[in-house]
Amino acid sequence: MLRPVVVGLDGSRESLTAADWAAREALRRGLPLRLVHAADAPAAGGADLPELSVPRHWARRILRDAMDQINERYPQLYLSAEQIARPAAEALVSAGGAGELLVLGSRAFSGFGGFLAGSVALQTVTRVERPVVLVRADQTVEDEHTPDPEGRPSAGTPYRAVVVGVDAVRPAEQVLAFAFESATLRGAPLRAVYAWRLPMVRAVAEAGAHQTEEAAARRALTAALAPWREKFPTVEVVEQAEEGHPAQRLLSAAQDAGLLAVGRRIRPARLGPHTGPVAHAVMHHVRCPVAIVPHE
Repeated sequence: MLRPVVVGLDGSRESLTAADWAAREALRRGLPLRLVHAADAPAAGGADLPELSVPRHWARRILRDAMDQINERYPQLYLSAEQIARPAAEALVSAGGAGELLVLGSRAFSGFGGFLAGSVALQTVTRVERPVVLVRADQTVEDEHTPDPEGRPSAGTPYRAVVVGVDAVRPAEQVLAFAFESATLRGAPLRAVYAWRLPMVRAVAEAGAHQTEEAAARRALTAALAPWREKFPTVEVVEQAEEGHPAQRLLSAAQDAGLLAVGRRIRPARLGPHTGPVAHAVMHHVRCPVAIVPHE
């Protein structure tokens, strides 16, 4: 049974943009699309209260309008929709865990409004054990593609590069698999970024420490990517082993990207949910869609 691409809806502009992106991703992957709207279940004995009919009607309208929009734009897509009577984060974690990936709208978690704009989105990202893609409200289909020869936005040009953050010392297979698959589906180049830093002690003690460390970083990145290059021979891979903080290097590399993939290490339950500093930084500052991929 195929896992669907799942998208969370709350009626906001960013969630509708996320649904549109999710529809295109479902088509690229040959998967169905599932639209989900979450709402708290009514209290016991209160299901027939007149004041509850408006929220229920609004929830149905959110799903109906989104389905109409997606069906009109992507008639070849298999589409389903569901309203889940559970708290938003709980519902999204459950629905996302049963999907191939979960797509959410994002305001970079800085605004007010829809449930996907703040704490619920962060709770969901840190708990879902499938990839979560965050899509900003201003994303368009043209943003996935390089400009045309005149520099104008176009949906008919090649896809922009997929960028992936790589820990060359401890490569995360789930992150690299997602990045290579995404690049393959798009026929896009893959830009693999490994940020390394020279220990201060070595920098002071050895005049040639920088060159030595840089060469070692490049070798480590090449070694980490070698099995994936073999598995995905059609993907053009650009290796970037650069000195600096990982978040800063990824922010720079993703400026003209179509998709950025970073990892989120799954922590023991006793430690609580956590995104990690790199994922946290790119979620807030990168303009292109950001995939947060959980890994061991």
